[in-house]
Amino acid sequence: MKKLILMITALLFATTLNASELSEAYKKEYTFLKAQKSELQSRFIKEETQQKMDISAAGEKLNGLQEKLIKVSDDLKVAQEKLEKLTKKANEVAENGDITSVVTMQATSALKEYGLEMDESNKTSNLEKLSVAFDKSAKLYAELSSIRSEKGKFYLPNGKPVVADIVKVGNIAAFGIAKEATGALAPAGEGKYKLWNSADSSDDAKALFSGEKLTSLDIFVYENLDKEVEFKKEKTVEDTVRAGGVIGYIILALGLLGLLLIALRVVLLSKSGSNVEKLTKTVVEKLNTTGIADAQEAIKGYKGSTARVLKATLRNITRDREHIEDIVMENILNESSAIDKFGSFVLVIAAVAPLLGLLGTVTGMISTFDIITEHGTGDPKLLSGGISEALVTTMLGLIVAIPLLLLGNLLSGWAQNIKDSMEQSALHIINVFEKNNVER
Repeated sequence: MKKLILMITALLFATTLNASELSEAYKKEYTFLKAQKSELQSRFIKEETQQKMDISAAGEKLNGLQEKLIKVSDDLKVAQEKLEKLTKKANEVAENGDITSVVTMQATSALKEYGLEMDESNKTSNLEKLSVAFDKSAKLYAELSSIRSEKGKFYLPNGKPVVADIVKVGNIAAFGIAKEATGALAPAGEGKYKLWNSADSSDDAKALFSGEKLTSLDIFVYENLDKEVEFKKEKTVEDTVRAGGVIGYIILALGLLGLLLIALRVVLLSKSGSNVEKLTKTVVEKLNTTGIADAQEAIKGYKGSTARVLKATLRNITRDREHIEDIVMENILNESSAIDKFGSFVLVIAAVAPLLGLLGTVTGMISTFDIITEHGTGDPKLLSGGISEALVTTMLGLIVAIPLLLLGNLLSGWAQNIKDSMEQSALHIINVFEKNNVER
């Protein structure tokens, strides 16, 4: 027990000694840390101040650099605009140089056609060449715009060449004066002339050759002499029909046949419808005065559809009315074949003619496409035949169909009027006969 107490007492004593030492150690450490903190705070303030100064200097430097960048950008933009203008100007200069070269070549080529030579070497510039070309062109223009005479030749309508004096009116027309013929000239191709088919131009040619001034000219104006000009020939009816080909002739033949049938039909209808009123009046007078026998005798010498119908009516006038009317209608129907003769055929021709015209149009277009397939579309003259056939046949078909259809319907109406008048006359005679019987 005592040992234990001694041990505890010793431990407490030792602990007291250690706590005192530890406290001294803590005080020293605290003093050191406080001094270090003070130093760190001082350094922090110093660093913060330096940092602020650096940031301010960097900001000022950045602002300066930004101003320089803006200035450099503006300078660059101005430089780019100047560069674009210079590039555009350089391109224009190059294009003008190319255009000048092309114009110089064209001027040289154009003047060569008139025997005017140009310097094609590189010793002179294009501008100098153009200046020379303008001078020569002005002189050439003055020459070509004047009336001048020169020896030459032209071709007669039969193809014979003749030597003549050629009076040129500028570069657009010419007149020829020769022993064989005199008159205006037209291009014959390859720079040659041929006599124009105008009889009134010979006096103008002689007047111009003698130097007279005229207020008007019978002249043929041409563009150039390279291509031959074909004179326009007035088309006749025969030329038009020939352009329609075989189908055109068929349509024309049908048209003539239709007109012939119409003429025959007019003659037949004139005979059938003639003397209707006269016959009716004669028969009525005889029935009112003397009787049936005298009425039959009065119209015995008359011929035609109306006379035959009235004769049949008088022969059967004593029968029942219904029977008589049936007989009248039967006789009118028998006469209808003569009255309507050729009428249907005329209308058939009127209906067929446009169809034949359409057939000609189809065959003409087929011919045109065959020519296009074989030769192309370079020469319009090759296509004219098929196109003419296509259009002319349609025209002929309509020319034939329209009058035939009109006249055919008019004649059909005339025929119907004749049949109506015959029926009316027969019924009138029957009514007169019955009235007379009732009165008696």
